[in-house]
Amino acid sequence: MPREDSWSVEEIEAIVDTYHKMLIAELSQQHYNKAALNRQLAERLPKRTPGSIEFKHCNISAVLRDADCPYVAGYKPRSNYQSTLVKSVEQRLLCSEIFDRAALLATERPVIDTSPETLDDIIVEPPSTSPQVQEVPGNYVVKRDYLAREARNRDLDHAGESFVLAYERQRLIAEGERQLAALVEHVAETQGDGAGFDIRSFSADGSERLIEVKTTAFAKECAFFISPNELNCSRDNAANYHLYRLFDFRKRPQMFCLQGNLRDHLWLEPDNYRASVR
Repeated sequence: MPREDSWSVEEIEAIVDTYHKMLIAELSQQHYNKAALNRQLAERLPKRTPGSIEFKHCNISAVLRDADCPYVAGYKPRSNYQSTLVKSVEQRLLCSEIFDRAALLATERPVIDTSPETLDDIIVEPPSTSPQVQEVPGNYVVKRDYLAREARNRDLDHAGESFVLAYERQRLIAEGERQLAALVEHVAETQGDGAGFDIRSFSADGSERLIEVKTTAFAKECAFFISPNELNCSRDNAANYHLYRLFDFRKRPQMFCLQGNLRDHLWLEPDNYRASVR
């Protein structure tokens, strides 16, 4: 028997449709009025408080996060969503042609190299959310490949590495280590992609920092992809290895950092296997 406060199918469809409009606008870099859309939504949902509407938006973000899709900025994913919400998001958002086109364009859009204007407020704490646990066992949303497509965007990849390169040089200069700043190396450019990290930098005491850069134009909690070589390098160089995760890159780049053996920090899911016939 449904709980007294359970959302009806009609209510869920209404909020998913509103969220859909917001997400398409953001992916298309089009201005929109979030407050006005939510006021219109509240008129259609007279039984729901602003807090419950906000929470359900965050549930929709969690469904999209778990499907490896971008989601609306400002609605931090909140898990424990219901199967009826998954079904509505699948049917009314993920299966829409306009979402697919907007998401594909967002993942493949070119980007130019940039440098941090200031060192202030760039480093933030890593996401605190734990791997999602759903209310209905086995009710898994089907994953898409938008984040994988973005990971293959070489313009974005290079721009993120260049941003971190400039950040590291500025950081060392600010710490009074100009000589070390001059030695910071873009290893992905000078040696190729096989080293297991992208940038060789230094701490103020002269010890090396081996930095792997992962860049997204999307939100902080979005998943990213890491190779066995990068994982092994982090294990073999745990004292010096750093992963810098850049996010919101096209708007206001920020990043969080993970240090040491990445297996100690990451929830790893097998993505695919290389196969050959025996």
